[in-house]
Amino acid sequence: MTSPDPVTLYIALGSNIDPEANLRRCVDLLGSKITVTALSSVYRTPPQGDTNQADFLNMVVQGQSNVTPGTLKTDVLDWIERELKRVRDPRNKNAPRTIDLDLLLWGDSVLEYGSKPWKVPDADILRYAHVAIPLAELAPAQIHPTEKMTFRAIAERFDNVPFEIVPLFRS
Repeated sequence: MTSPDPVTLYIALGSNIDPEANLRRCVDLLGSKITVTALSSVYRTPPQGDTNQADFLNMVVQGQSNVTPGTLKTDVLDWIERELKRVRDPRNKNAPRTIDLDLLLWGDSVLEYGSKPWKVPDADILRYAHVAIPLAELAPAQIHPTEKMTFRAIAERFDNVPFEIVPLFRS
């Protein structure tokens, strides 16, 4: 299912199993399905929840698509996770992973989609520095659809979180 006009969207990417290779491959696969318009820096971050594992590399991709959020989830994000051999441990939702993809924003919409249902804007924007900071890098002045504050202001809440930028896509 498609809409006539492309929507600007933001997707969070994270990996801690061969993360450099998996993030590069993920961006390539995303580019084969949507129009990728910008990449945030890549941030090395400590794992959440299950802390007895390798650090993650996290980033946000800005893109455009004219499919529905549900179609993006099933035909793009889930497909990429399968291609990169993502394993979901039902006993540990914070287990190591080759790739984790989450739709953060769909234009300025507030919506639910899919069977879970998933929500946009993704609540992790407000909860985690590894989501808020790369998103704010790409869209600092954009207003959060429900919080009515800029992504820069949201990211500034996490100023005390130390991050290392990994030059994966930039020299």
